[in-house]
Amino acid sequence: MMTDTTNQRFSRRTLLKGSAALAGVAAAGKLSTFPTPALAQEPVTLRYLSTAVNQSPAIAAKAGEDLGINIEYIAVTTDDVAKRVITQPNSFDLVDTEYFALPKLLPSGNIMGLDASKIKLADKIASVIRNGTVDGKKVGLDGTAPAEVLYLPSEQATEFAGEETGFLTLIPTTYNADTLGIRPDLIDGPVDSWAALLDPKFKGKAAILNIPSIGIMDAAMAIEARGDMTYGDKGNMTREEIDATIAALIEAKRAGQFRAFWTDFNESVNLMASGEVVIQSMWSPAVTAVRTQGIPCKYQPLKEGYRAWASGFGLPVAIADREKDAAYEFINWFLSGWAGAHLSRQGYYPAVLETTKEELEPYEWAYWYEGQPAEQDIKSPDGKVLEKAGATRDGGSYDERMGSVACWNAVMDENIYMIRKWNEFIAA
Repeated sequence: MMTDTTNQRFSRRTLLKGSAALAGVAAAGKLSTFPTPALAQEPVTLRYLSTAVNQSPAIAAKAGEDLGINIEYIAVTTDDVAKRVITQPNSFDLVDTEYFALPKLLPSGNIMGLDASKIKLADKIASVIRNGTVDGKKVGLDGTAPAEVLYLPSEQATEFAGEETGFLTLIPTTYNADTLGIRPDLIDGPVDSWAALLDPKFKGKAAILNIPSIGIMDAAMAIEARGDMTYGDKGNMTREEIDATIAALIEAKRAGQFRAFWTDFNESVNLMASGEVVIQSMWSPAVTAVRTQGIPCKYQPLKEGYRAWASGFGLPVAIADREKDAAYEFINWFLSGWAGAHLSRQGYYPAVLETTKEELEPYEWAYWYEGQPAEQDIKSPDGKVLEKAGATRDGGSYDERMGSVACWNAVMDENIYMIRKWNEFIAA
């Protein structure tokens, strides 16, 4: 899901520098909860590395109020998050990265295992992350499912553990079930399959995400749904599968299927809001952004299921003890409910559902998690109306949406080859 920076987020980042610092100073008296006397003297600053989409000034400000910890956001692209972890591990104190990046990051030795005994709600992390189940039923595990890369045998391990241990690679921040966004007011007839992305009826009105590792999986969902081929693992294709996928995309492109290949969050919003595009790869917050403009936009559930993703907090091995203590304190606070409720109002899912439920109004929980009609208007974190009373969430309940995951974002074994072939598609 989540990748590139946006002008909107950069402006918020500027605002953050002032508001979080003031909040941290105001809350400095709470620092006695930390174990070292130095923490009582001045606020700790955590350099938080992630994409701008994953960075919330409101969360940083609230953490400053509650903990006296300053959050300094470092906003880069998804690819640059990985590069910084591997080449500049001293340049951050906390990283929020996607689970699919872990097979690249862990061998570097620059990410330490998180001690589960220091995470108060580690056993409450959602089952879809811990073991790949929702309501006791297994979900699709194509790609890099979090459950497959969640555990480490030790704090300094550079290989994954095959079973639950006392050390975790990442503590979840957000995750979601992604699908196609559509403009229902500009489309005739139902859309119920990923194959619609390549349907000639949407010629010149479709768009696809130009982030190779994710865009190719959206394409694979469409190609398989159309009946062209069946993949062994859409998240880890063979060269032959990559070749066939790219050939189908080039054929569609030359036929005029695609209006755009977007990489920027705002671009996806503008394409849909303007009506230039009526069906496309999309992220949940982008659908929200279109709706808050009063424009119909739907995150369309599809019969083949969802492409899921998950992000989480990791710690660099180079972190100093003072910052490490503060990072654990911040992570525990993040799981305690307020942040989860804030993120839920954007359409994301948080790590711990129980504490999130306590912070949401009952009608909000019913709408976002139970698939119930909204008893009141549903509002975004900034107070804008997302849905009028009576609306239901696209895709229904948490169990319906996350229980229908077909695959997860991934980095393929043939990643370099795949990127080269993807670039041939974009240039064709």
